[in-house]
Amino acid sequence: MTGPLVPFREIVLKVHSRCDLACDHCYVYEHADQSWRTRPKTISDEVIFRTAQRLAEHAAAHALPSVSVILHGGEPLLAGPARLRRVCEELTSAFEGVAELDLRVHTNGLQLSPRYLDLFDEFDVKVGISLDGDRAANDRHRRYADGRSSHPLVLKAVELLRQERYRHLNLGLLCTVDIENDPHAVLDALTELEPPLIDFLLPHATWDEPPPRPGGSPTAYADWLLAVFDRWQEQGRPVPVRLFSSVLSTLNGGPSLTESLGLAPTDLVVVETDGQLEQVDSLKSAYEGAAATGFDVFTHTFDEVAAHPGVRARQLGLAGVSETCRRCPVVRSCGGGLYTHRYRSEGPSGAFDNPSVYCADLAALVRGIEARTAAALVATAVTEPVELLAAQLDLTRTLLARLNADIAGRGGERWAEAWELATIIEESEEGARGLDEVLAHPYTRSWLLSALERVHERPGAVRVAGEMSAYLAAAVVRAGLDLSVPVSFSGGRTFLPGLGELRIAGEAEHGTAHVRATEDGFVVRREGGDAAERRVDRPEAAGPGWRPLRRVATPGSSPGLVLDDLDPYRSCFGAPAADRLDDRSAADLGARIGEAWKLIEAKAPGRTGEMAGRLTTLTPLARPAPAEPAVGRHGYGALGISPDGSAEDLAFALLRGFRRAELRALLDVTDLYAADGSWDHRTPWQEEPVPFSRLLADTYERMAWGAFEPRHLEGVPQALDTLESAAELTVSGKRLVDLMRKEI
Repeated sequence: MTGPLVPFREIVLKVHSRCDLACDHCYVYEHADQSWRTRPKTISDEVIFRTAQRLAEHAAAHALPSVSVILHGGEPLLAGPARLRRVCEELTSAFEGVAELDLRVHTNGLQLSPRYLDLFDEFDVKVGISLDGDRAANDRHRRYADGRSSHPLVLKAVELLRQERYRHLNLGLLCTVDIENDPHAVLDALTELEPPLIDFLLPHATWDEPPPRPGGSPTAYADWLLAVFDRWQEQGRPVPVRLFSSVLSTLNGGPSLTESLGLAPTDLVVVETDGQLEQVDSLKSAYEGAAATGFDVFTHTFDEVAAHPGVRARQLGLAGVSETCRRCPVVRSCGGGLYTHRYRSEGPSGAFDNPSVYCADLAALVRGIEARTAAALVATAVTEPVELLAAQLDLTRTLLARLNADIAGRGGERWAEAWELATIIEESEEGARGLDEVLAHPYTRSWLLSALERVHERPGAVRVAGEMSAYLAAAVVRAGLDLSVPVSFSGGRTFLPGLGELRIAGEAEHGTAHVRATEDGFVVRREGGDAAERRVDRPEAAGPGWRPLRRVATPGSSPGLVLDDLDPYRSCFGAPAADRLDDRSAADLGARIGEAWKLIEAKAPGRTGEMAGRLTTLTPLARPAPAEPAVGRHGYGALGISPDGSAEDLAFALLRGFRRAELRALLDVTDLYAADGSWDHRTPWQEEPVPFSRLLADTYERMAWGAFEPRHLEGVPQALDTLESAAELTVSGKRLVDLMRKEI
């Protein structure tokens, strides 16, 4: 087994080993493992104490912020209020000052009464109730031993839990699927009770004891669940359904929300009434002793259980599923299914090295949910360039809001004044537009990321407050607002982001100046003394004390590209930025970039149209500059480029760099692939396999080169085939690959 040991964050504590129902689908009493017969009926004081101590030690050793303990059985309420109080008291005492304790109880509800709920309220024990739907559905399996219905008493328990004084304890309903029940009637009965969550569970089965399939359909369970899903959608998703939420999460690259699906490593252990430490309870469906570890709370630590081969086998993620599953595109959503459901006593593979007995159902369920929701799940940033720009601006604004929250109380009056001024600027349409333009400048993001790192020290916070004013001044100038903005200067200079550098005083001087917009430019007045007001009539033109950012004309598109060799936060490419270019060098570089633009338009018509307005800023890198175009720690639209090279070299750099920056911008705002580990994939253009992220990036860039020079498209169709069949892709990622295929 490889990989780090995964500590337990969830513990199932068996407080009673008998039940007052005789459910014929129960894995504890009706399946292969009958060890319940030898267990004590009720957990002892000693087991309670040792469990609490061991678990607190485990939490402390791994610095766990919280641990969930689920009181289980049998039927846990048969332990009685006094015994349950002892459990709650011992656990609460052991965890005091160690970690947060999340106590839960899963019950059939028959014994639930105010005396239990008052106890649970005292210790904040959340309550989950098993209910399989309406009376007909519930009575199919959940009956007393003499055949009587349990449904009326379960409904009474649910209604009790819905009372205002107990509602905060309601964990939701657990429903075991039976495909002979009416799926719509089941969901309607459950949603009518307004639970905070519904959890649908497939009945435990193995390849040796497969689930019943009336009619023989290999996807009968998927068909039933998809009928529930459709009804759930029609109802407007009134209640969260864990199974559906988990599939939707993994389709978007997020985590699984249930152990029965997804590849997240298991972090659950079971403590039996006699103190025996066992693996997940559902393994009792496989064979006698399948859940056993040979450990107990008296002589073993939880770390020893975590290192058990059976536990480690469920912590390997992708490596822990069968070869068949590893080749399946939906494996990240289904996770190979519940570990128990993979069991087969005979066959070429190991006992659990098989797909789930529900394999066809899980694949059909995932694909069915994807087909029904793909249009809504695809991020609009993937399909609409204007939405990508908007999402990037939203991200920058989110960072600014985070900075405001972090700097509160540290930046002093200067920050409070700057933030108030930002609010005033945004009150007008022109001001909001000017502020958006400043925030859209790529290196504003660089400043924000740097500022967020510095605000936790007061000197850094004060400096950040001063820097903020320069961005507000630039917004005021762009908007032409009649507002005076105080800006700090140091070394006699200040920089207005996206506009240029202003020399205010001698190189050794620092202080404050005030910037105010005029009809065509702005004026600057130094604070204090008799310094005269300085006027800049045309911000795009150089003048006394004013060095503007220069623009490179791009034939056929406007307004061209900004050549930013002044911004103090432009060194964000992993390679140092060049110093300010002299006018001749800048003109020469601009001419070659213009020629490169013409070359692209001639050889790859339409590519310059894609880049116009989205590629906005070029920064020359210091010599010797890398030949590769550089994207870095900044917002969308900037590239670091070599100041040398021919027009053709620059054309390649612009094409490749733009695609590289665009893919990074997409990954900033949406998940194109799951990032929880991956296989390596072979590419048509190199021998060594590469991670999925590299395959996607290389293919995306090569399509741009291929538009300029077709030989670079060799191997791209094969790479797209590999991408399309990969398990890593999210719904948005699949849409991007589809667009890439249409592009060629």
